[in-house]
Amino acid sequence: MTPASDPATATSLPIGSDADLAWVRHQVRQFAAELGFGLVQQTKIVTAASELARNTLVHGGGGQARITPLRNGSANGLQLVFIDTGPGIRDVELAMTDGYTTGGGLGLGLSGARRLVDELDIETEPGQGTVVTLVAWVSRASAGRPGAG
Repeated sequence: MTPASDPATATSLPIGSDADLAWVRHQVRQFAAELGFGLVQQTKIVTAASELARNTLVHGGGGQARITPLRNGSANGLQLVFIDTGPGIRDVELAMTDGYTTGGGLGLGLSGARRLVDELDIETEPGQGTVVTLVAWVSRASAGRPGAG
């Protein structure tokens, strides 16, 4: 876990329906904007969040998303944690391979999300569920420049 996170500032959101997916995306974008992420960075983190929230719903049977603002000195970031109690991921390395899918999609969810953020960690156990944690930091290029990314 990133040491700059503060669990007291975390927001937990349920993921149990398509409406919840929209709310997660909205909340992630709002947090990212407030922390100073540029528009391109906001789009990247919202896209990653959308993929992982959908995985939580479709493959994990639902669960929750936890959004935590991060601060490390003058740097701002965002930690997103997606938690489910579904069947887990049998082979994480395979699941992270572009094109691998168990749901009939393009197979770019996990691997695509990984490319959109600074850090992505997966904790899973077959039959025990999955916890996916991602972290994104406001890039220096977009800091102080609204709309940059």
